[in-house]
Amino acid sequence: MKQLLKKLTETFGPSGYEDAVRNLILKEVKPLADEVRVDALGNLIVRKKPSAGAKPALGKVEANPRKIMLAAHMDEIGVIVSHVDKKGFARFTSVGGTFGRYTLGARVRFLNGVTGVVGYDRLEQIDNWLPINKMFIDVGATSKENCPVKIGDIAAFERTFIEMGDRLVAKSLDDRAGVVVLIETLRALKPTPNDLYFVFTTQEEVGTRGAGAAAFGINPDIGIAVDVTPTGDTPSSLKMVMELGMGPCVKFRDVGMISDPRVVDWMIKAAEKAKIPYQREVLLLGSTDAREIQISRAGVMTGALSIPVRYVHSASEMVDINDLKNSVKLLMAMLSKPAVF
Repeated sequence: MKQLLKKLTETFGPSGYEDAVRNLILKEVKPLADEVRVDALGNLIVRKKPSAGAKPALGKVEANPRKIMLAAHMDEIGVIVSHVDKKGFARFTSVGGTFGRYTLGARVRFLNGVTGVVGYDRLEQIDNWLPINKMFIDVGATSKENCPVKIGDIAAFERTFIEMGDRLVAKSLDDRAGVVVLIETLRALKPTPNDLYFVFTTQEEVGTRGAGAAAFGINPDIGIAVDVTPTGDTPSSLKMVMELGMGPCVKFRDVGMISDPRVVDWMIKAAEKAKIPYQREVLLLGSTDAREIQISRAGVMTGALSIPVRYVHSASEMVDINDLKNSVKLLMAMLSKPAVF
């Protein structure tokens, strides 16, 4: 799991430019799938059909197995060039939730391979909020003419994956952590009585766009987003109970959605029966693909499994490997039996 997560996080894939990440995932999942397709928005949709030998619920044959969509987004936050001045410094704007406090001094890499470092016009009050529109990217150019990037070029943070015991640090753990959980669940899951769609979505960071299109096409009975959640376990953090190493989080509410109580109950019962540690999540900021899945077509019973991550939307996000393993275990406990509720 660690080596796969390393490959995923070190792969370039800001919103709208997920091709390299999708190709990497495709190599992992194609041998495990019954059907694989890519839709018009670039979502990778991997189907695992109900197994012929799977045990039905309560001894009864399910005429129509539940269609379950599990979504983890492939894209990461980034920046896009909006202007290049006469000395070759590139001004930029954000792609997704790129925060000024994490961006200053960061290294970025463009789709064409050019690297740069983010600087600031003038720091008078270094502890103040730092606006993106006062920053620039220095790519080593000396003029507009020899600047190797142009307006519209897109970049993402450049950072290597590192291990700190059970704690793993990388850029784009949001949501490559969710991606690796879905891949490992698909790898471990043998017979299933459910009709499963593992969807690796695009453009989540700019408005959960891919998930909406995928959900409309699949028309699932149940939707589950697998994404990260900020923690409340660092000094002076927001008053939230989510902590690293304490298990996956069952979402009750975030800014964009309220989880369906039936899905919440299903997740909690599965965790308790299998003795898997879990946390209850009420998120005070942000949302996930679940928001868009829930309101697709005539509506979908939807919930979310969240992986605790520190320093979300920075170039050095942190996750606990045990939370990833327990996320896989929880999904296995849920999906290996009929979803009957």
